[in-house]
Amino acid sequence: MALVNLFNDPFFADFDRLFDEAFARRTGNPGANNQLQAQNANTAPRVLRPRVDVHEDKEKNLVTATFELPGINKQDVNIDLRNNVLTVSGESKAESEKSENGYVVRERRYGRFARSLPVPQGVKPEEIKAAMDNGVLTVTFPRLTPEQQPKKITVS
Repeated sequence: MALVNLFNDPFFADFDRLFDEAFARRTGNPGANNQLQAQNANTAPRVLRPRVDVHEDKEKNLVTATFELPGINKQDVNIDLRNNVLTVSGESKAESEKSENGYVVRERRYGRFARSLPVPQGVKPEEIKAAMDNGVLTVTFPRLTPEQQPKKITVS
C-alpha cells in the first residue's frame, strides 16, 4: 500500500489528463475537452479514490469488500446503506510541520472520498459487519438474503 495512490500523485494526474484528452478528441466530443480544461484550471484537490477489492464466497454466502484507506482513522469513515447501495465515505486530513536550519515547512493534505457498492435487495443494516485494521477497512454482508436463496422443490 502506498500513500501515492490515495493522495493523487501529480505524475499520475498527468497521465489521467493525457488519456482523458486523447479519448475526448477521438470521440469528437468538444464539450468534454472544455470540461477537462475547466477541471485542470481548478487547482483544488480532486476526490480521493481508495482501492477496493470485492470477493464473493458462495459457500459461506458472504460478500467481502476490502478498502485500502492508509492514514485514515476509523472515526473519519462513514458507512451508509440506502436504496440497496452501500456507500463508504470519509475525509482525510493530514498536517505536518518541520523546522530545519531556520526554515519551517508546513504541509497539509485534505480530501474526501466515497465508494459505492450495490447490495442484494433485502439486506438489513444489522447484517453488515465492518472492521478496520492498519488502514484496511473490511466490510462483509450476505450474498443472498434468505428470501432470495433458491429453494429445493421435490417432484411428486
